Amino acid sequence: MEINQSSLLAAFTGFQMAFQNGFDLAPSHYDKVATLTTSTTKQEMYPWMGRTTWFREWFGDRTLQSLEAHQYTLVNRDFENTVVISRNDFMDDTYGLYTPVFTQLGMDAREHPDALVFALMASGTTNLCYDGQPFFNANHPTEVNEGAGLTYQSNINSSGSSPWWYLLDTRRALKPLIFQKRLDYRFISMMGDTDELVFNRKEFRYGVDARVNAGYGFWQYAYASNQPLNATNYALARAAMRNITADNGKPLNIMPNTLVCGPSNEAAALLLFNTAFAPSTAGTATQSNIWQGFGEVIVTPWVGA
Repeated sequence: MEINQSSLLAAFTGFQMAFQNGFDLAPSHYDKVATLTTSTTKQEMYPWMGRTTWFREWFGDRTLQSLEAHQYTLVNRDFENTVVISRNDFMDDTYGLYTPVFTQLGMDAREHPDALVFALMASGTTNLCYDGQPFFNANHPTEVNEGAGLTYQSNINSSGSSPWWYLLDTRRALKPLIFQKRLDYRFISMMGDTDELVFNRKEFRYGVDARVNAGYGFWQYAYASNQPLNATNYALARAAMRNITADNGKPLNIMPNTLVCGPSNEAAALLLFNTAFAPSTAGTATQSNIWQGFGEVIVTPWVGA
């Protein structure tokens, strides 16, 4: 095939279509558990992290409920994924064999935010959130009554040894996690015959880049457990979440609606939400499953086993 501007543009268009097909086909769940934010600089600070508010009956002047500034900052990170095609493959008219590679490139781009967001969830027992504690922790400081000192609340049950699973309330304006986007995933190329790398190495280069990052939102809307995933432990985790209060001691009305787990807990999670009857805790007789249809299950390898 003759290599000219027209043939290179036609190839790029075909590869771009393959990339988009892969992007559209790939499963992705990060936007269900993470608030999507747009960044306009190298980093973004979230000063509203911290104190939650609630209504009070109005007597006299308004009570000013200040938002505690915890200086939670999320720095954008650069990511790339690049493939190379030899100029000889273009000349020999075999570049079409690379189409599946670009389809996979699109799938990788679609799944990359999942890798960032859910891996962050998996490291939440050690990574710090806005209050200086690990995101999943038994000692999140809370000012239940103004001026009365701090109390401590928990969003974790770490007394077991089973694979971790996570219970979330994703109905809020701010979800448990944050996905920050400075530069969206884009498909670009270096294919001019006079480009230095083409000239020196006889290589056309195609790639995807993005400038993004993931971070923690409100710990109150997420709960982690390494107890066996069954109806009993799910009920305990759900009750613990529902009892978490705002800084002023008022209920947050948390309603867990999403369960996230790794592949080893997939069967247990589907059994919990999708069947009318479930094994009893003794594992023998069956009992009515009151949690059927109570939430969505997200199974992802990015949280571990």
